[in-house]
Amino acid sequence: MALFDLPLDELRGYRPEIAEPQGFDKFWESTLAEARTIALEPVFQPVDSGLVVVDTFDVTFTGFGGTRVKAWLHVPAGATAPLPTVVEYVGYNGGRGLAHQNVLYASAGYAHFIMDTRGQGAGSTVGQTPDDHADAGLNAVSGRMTQGILDPATYYYRRLYTDAVRAVDAAAAHPLVDASRMVVAGASQGGGLCIAVAALSKRVVGAMPDVPFLSHFSRAITITDNLPYGEIPAYLMRHRDQVQQVYRTLSFFDGVVLAKRAHVPALFSVALMDRTCPPSTVFAAYNHWACEDRDIEVYPFNGHEGGQEFHQLRKLGWLRAHTPVTSVTGFHIGPVRH
Repeated sequence: MALFDLPLDELRGYRPEIAEPQGFDKFWESTLAEARTIALEPVFQPVDSGLVVVDTFDVTFTGFGGTRVKAWLHVPAGATAPLPTVVEYVGYNGGRGLAHQNVLYASAGYAHFIMDTRGQGAGSTVGQTPDDHADAGLNAVSGRMTQGILDPATYYYRRLYTDAVRAVDAAAAHPLVDASRMVVAGASQGGGLCIAVAALSKRVVGAMPDVPFLSHFSRAITITDNLPYGEIPAYLMRHRDQVQQVYRTLSFFDGVVLAKRAHVPALFSVALMDRTCPPSTVFAAYNHWACEDRDIEVYPFNGHEGGQEFHQLRKLGWLRAHTPVTSVTGFHIGPVRH
């Protein structure tokens, strides 16, 4: 593992001009408006996770096309008032996991909503949401990156980005969630969804994308052949006549284009030896972010694992600065001590 992308001083100024597709804003406005014609109907069912310091709810809400999407909501045990909330999205081929997993934010005093990922969950964390509106398209390769890729209306990530926006709406419906203080977070694919939601939802007040996927597609699929980006050139290798059609579809989902519409504070992370989400693609989104209140943590000797628990502590500090928890059950919660 070694440095392979641009030098860090060039990355900090890397701001490529990426052509926006005609009708980009209308496409997303109409997609979300159509999704909201179907009742959200969030259901929060208490579950016994085996933990005594965190209360957990099994959540179901309506996503794209009427699909019922699963999630977890974790809150500090005994919470009595609305809390600042982290809505989190998971990485490629992951799911929401089990009820006792991933409870750090709730342990820190936040409400924590973790969205399942439709059609995924065969990786390290299990999922339970089917992609029952799948339009894989003729000869799509394995995985999700080329499902329906010849048209933005049928592309897999139209469904997933819509689910991610609806997840924020669903979280806001719970009485222990402070709908005025919601931050989105996620790593890799989750980081890409985090960027999309920060651009497409008016509810969120901050974003924490870690080593984000789904940005600067035209560079990503030519600078690395690591999966999942590698699914796209594998498709185009067979369908030589569809290159421009595929690029057009991807432009509607590009994190760089979406970052220009994200007007909330953000904390990014990037790893300079990351061949899965190359650092230039991360900096491209970061440097186009529409809010001046942004920062990026650089991990020079890491690959796609990024900063892991070192960066988790950095995120807790950032959260306390931007969406502080003052109390859960009446006792004061102070700053994170390093």
